[in-house]
Amino acid sequence: MIGTNLAITPKRYAPFGSSNDADAQAFITAAGITDGTQQNAVNQLVLDLKSANIWTKMKAIYPIVGGTASTHKWNLKDPRDLDAAFRLTFTTGWTHSSNGMTPLNAYADTFIVPSTNLTLNSMHLSFYSRTNANTASNEIGSWEGAGLHYTMLSLRQSNNSNRSTAFIQCTSGSATFVDTDSLGFYIGTRTSVSSTIVYKNGTNRNSTSTTSTGQSTRKIYIGVANGNTLNYSTKQCSFASIGDGLTDTESANFNTAVATFQTTLGRNV
Repeated sequence: MIGTNLAITPKRYAPFGSSNDADAQAFITAAGITDGTQQNAVNQLVLDLKSANIWTKMKAIYPIVGGTASTHKWNLKDPRDLDAAFRLTFTTGWTHSSNGMTPLNAYADTFIVPSTNLTLNSMHLSFYSRTNANTASNEIGSWEGAGLHYTMLSLRQSNNSNRSTAFIQCTSGSATFVDTDSLGFYIGTRTSVSSTIVYKNGTNRNSTSTTSTGQSTRKIYIGVANGNTLNYSTKQCSFASIGDGLTDTESANFNTAVATFQTTLGRNV
């Protein structure tokens, strides 16, 4: 008989999600992200950051995806539920949705301390804002009042002539520009002892000669600058990051990756 000696081998299927990048999948699993569009957005974000050689520069990436506090808290770079992994803890007052998270006299603790976890002459902060508002606010950062060591981003401040400002590891001086709205992706970065730059949507809006003078010993907060809790943010955050300094090219590539991420999720501004 023909074919009597043929063995039939069962077809094996890859487990769901196994085609994702391993780092993306670790985050998806930890955060409990079940929506396919959100999974794809996270996976592509990781691939884009790695392709642009930005991934290794990140201490923390907060994609703010999933729509709840329990999904928004996770650090994409290290998705463990630990202070040492820099996952967020929230004070009372946050509103969480699929578009991001909005504070009301509230902050999220990153557990990242500039003097311990960051480098004096190479660091950045980023914040994606979906709110257009000119208020006296600091969106992310740490401010050690006694030593005046600033590390923070402030968007379209009403008490500063509608300027968006980056203070990065300094006592005074900042990269600042007059901002017509506070929508989009902002990066404040330092790549040398003498330069601070602020980017908006991938464009260098101001590069200033400011000398790095010291690092705050206070943890970085999202929603306010730790040490100046009078100026709470009112802006909806749908992405934030903390890490090493970024060049013009890296900042542009970072913006492209984040814009793709937000567009996939239907919340790009």
